[in-house]
Amino acid sequence: MKSILCAVLVLLASLSFGQPVILSQRDQARIIDELLEDRLRNTLPALMRREGFDMWVIISREYNEDPVIRTFLPATWHAARRTTMLIAFDQGVNQEMEYLAVSRYDVGKMFKRAWDPDANPDQWAQLGKLIADRNPKKIGINKAPSWGHADGLTANDYDNLMRVLPKNLQPKVASAEKLAVSWLETRTEKEMILYQQICRIAHDIIQEGFSDKVIQPGVTTTEDVVWWYRERIKELKLDTWFHTSVSIQRNEPEAIMSKRPQPLVILPGDLLHVDFGITYLRLNTDTQQHAYILRAGETEVPRYLRDAFAKGNRLQDILTNHIKEGRTGNEILKVTREQAIAEGITPSIYTHPIGFHGHAAGTTIGMWDMQGGVPYTGDYPMHFKTAYSIEFNCTVNIPEWKKDIRIQLEEDGYFDELGFRYIDGRQREIITIPKRDAVNR
Repeated sequence: MKSILCAVLVLLASLSFGQPVILSQRDQARIIDELLEDRLRNTLPALMRREGFDMWVIISREYNEDPVIRTFLPATWHAARRTTMLIAFDQGVNQEMEYLAVSRYDVGKMFKRAWDPDANPDQWAQLGKLIADRNPKKIGINKAPSWGHADGLTANDYDNLMRVLPKNLQPKVASAEKLAVSWLETRTEKEMILYQQICRIAHDIIQEGFSDKVIQPGVTTTEDVVWWYRERIKELKLDTWFHTSVSIQRNEPEAIMSKRPQPLVILPGDLLHVDFGITYLRLNTDTQQHAYILRAGETEVPRYLRDAFAKGNRLQDILTNHIKEGRTGNEILKVTREQAIAEGITPSIYTHPIGFHGHAAGTTIGMWDMQGGVPYTGDYPMHFKTAYSIEFNCTVNIPEWKKDIRIQLEEDGYFDELGFRYIDGRQREIITIPKRDAVNR
């Protein structure tokens, strides 16, 4: 815990000066490994017992990685090697978990080497022997109908596994889909200490890009801003899990805007939108915010746009107020839409979990083309200690523009026994370009 706290202090100190400083690659690796050890010691045992598994077998081949296995690998491993086989075995409530690697070497600190290829060249036979020696009651494998995250076991590897298992153990093999989802969706206390800083870094980069440091109205295009964000991510030694997008809504008929040369040049009076995310310490962010280009003589965003934005904040509140433990995503979607429509808001909701993946495993609350409910993933109930990107848009008519606009917002939040909270707050006002303090100087 000491090194994690030191890392947080470094981040806090740097952020207080408005300069997000990223930890060195070496420090990042150390923290990633500490977080993994904490999860294996303190999180996985309870999840396996909750889902009824005393053994979880994860198998993946190089260049065809199981989405789950990367969350078990040490920081210096960027992928599986040859055929990587990991076993997590629950030896009982009063005993420590056993972590084995059917490998010629340890896999990180926790998964200990359990195969000597010189003594037994057949890796698959050794896997079968290790499982048989432990005689588990229920063996989980990553074969899943609903979440791609939990469906990483290939058909060939499944066939090989069944081939080496004794016949009496074969009926004990079952889909570990819910276990895998639980492992991926659960956030630990140590992760959440760091996640706030990760989200803050993302917010700071968005603010930097939505400024006159980057945008010169009449010259800068949306693609210029997109690629500035991409370059900035690399400059800070961060990664991203999707390509940034920047778009414009303006007081102009769509028929005219659609005929303008692409990419669009940013002009005074434009309402900008960005969809942006980073990956840092194996955790992801996903954020959508708005900015407005002040016209000559303007010192603030026009009232009609501020009122429209307030409807977006209100929709956030309606949605997050309906998040309850045990409630499914489809139930949350239904009551949120009903309340929003009753309040005169036109919603489209597509909220998803966030964590080890951007569009992560867990409870789905709507998709843009499934506003009546999402099969399977929308039927999954909310659990404590999980994180979500609260993502949606609401359509608002702007008489001054004689058209509808969409307020598109997305902020990352966390749900636990205390309720829902935004990890690093949320956008409450449209960003102005230039900043209002600069305008008023």
